[in-house]
Order: sequence, then C-alpha cells, then structure tokens
Amino acid sequence: TSSDGRYKSIYAPRASGQALAVDRAYQDAGFSAATVNLVEAHGTGTAAGDPTEFDGLNQVFSHNNPNKQHIALGSVKSQIGHTKSAAGAASLIKTALALHHRILPPTLNVEKPNPKMDIENTPFYLNTHTRPWLPPQNGLPRRAGVSAFGFGGTNFHFALEEYNGEHKGTYRLHETPETIFLAAPSHAQLVAKCESELAALRAETGATHYRELIAL
Repeated sequence: TSSDGRYKSIYAPRASGQALAVDRAYQDAGFSAATVNLVEAHGTGTAAGDPTEFDGLNQVFSHNNPNKQHIALGSVKSQIGHTKSAAGAASLIKTALALHHRILPPTLNVEKPNPKMDIENTPFYLNTHTRPWLPPQNGLPRRAGVSAFGFGGTNFHFALEEYNGEHKGTYRLHETPETIFLAAPSHAQLVAKCESELAALRAETGATHYRELIAL
C-alpha cells in the first residue's frame, strides 16, 4: 500500500504514488514484476485516471524488463461497472478465478487503446478476448497483479500466484475398498485359497501382497 500524499486535489491520481504501492507488493511477494502474466488494473476509464495509472504500472513493470506486450491488462469495471468501495474486492475475485481456471479474461468495449499510453512499447497488451492462460515457458507459476486505488490517493496492489499442490490426485480421509476375486475348482480349494491369501495379507509383507492382488 501507499499514499499519494498532498497533491493537486482529492480526485487527482498520482503515478509515482501508485507505482510505490505496486513496487512494494512485489518486494513483499519476493518475485519480480516482470514474471507477472496478468494485471487487473483499477481502470476507471477516465481521461486522467487511466493514463496516470498506466504510467505508474509501466514504471514498475518495465524496470529491467526489455520484453514487450507479454502482460495481459484489463479491468473488471468494463463488465460490472465501478462498485465503489467493493471495486478492489471484485477485481481480486476476478483474478483469483482467472488463476484457478487458467483463463485470461477479456476486457470489454475497448476498440483502441489511448494513444497517450504508447502501449506497443511497454510490457502490456490490452486483452480483449478470452484466452487460455498457458503456463510460462520459463517454468514459473502463473502470476497476476491487482490494483485498487481510492479517493485521496490511497493505493493498494496485490501480488497473486497460482496454487500448485504437491498432491495431484484426490485427497481422501479413508482408503477406498478394493474388490478381489478368487476362484478355485471346488469349495474346499476355494476356502483353502482364501485362508492362504488372508495369512499373506496379515504377514509383514502384507501391504506389498495387497498391492499385487489389486493390480491383477
């Protein structure tokens, strides 16, 4: 977080103040802003607000980052409007779901970026279509940033990273039963076979024998 401090007016955004919040977020997160794939901007669509916010973002994301147009940029306000005090929460929900579903969500009603942004010469591109969020080629997890800037220059930025669990299968509290079929020519032989298998399962090597049985 950061504060713009004293500035032109309570409504006037300040790029340097916003950049400070963004920079602090990645310092706290422990990874470079250049490794982010998606930025959910505050993006109010105003003539003063958007270029100022973009300037602040560009200050941080272009630092030591020569790559151009590799970070998707958007704002949920294009879909649901400005929810005022809940705007940051809406952006955070959208971005968390984007990470969960591995989808880069679109920003609506954008025909042409504001020429003041010179977006072609920055790390950003305006994402106007739903796209699959492919894993980064450098092997890093998917990462995203979320900005929320309030009246009076109260600035917040969140750094998010996808969750990759150490366990790929379904977690279970209990082991599920397995069915084992045994066959023999006669009743007596079947009973003997059952007793033999039961003895083997109760032995020290029973766990190994069980896995062999259910693999048949």
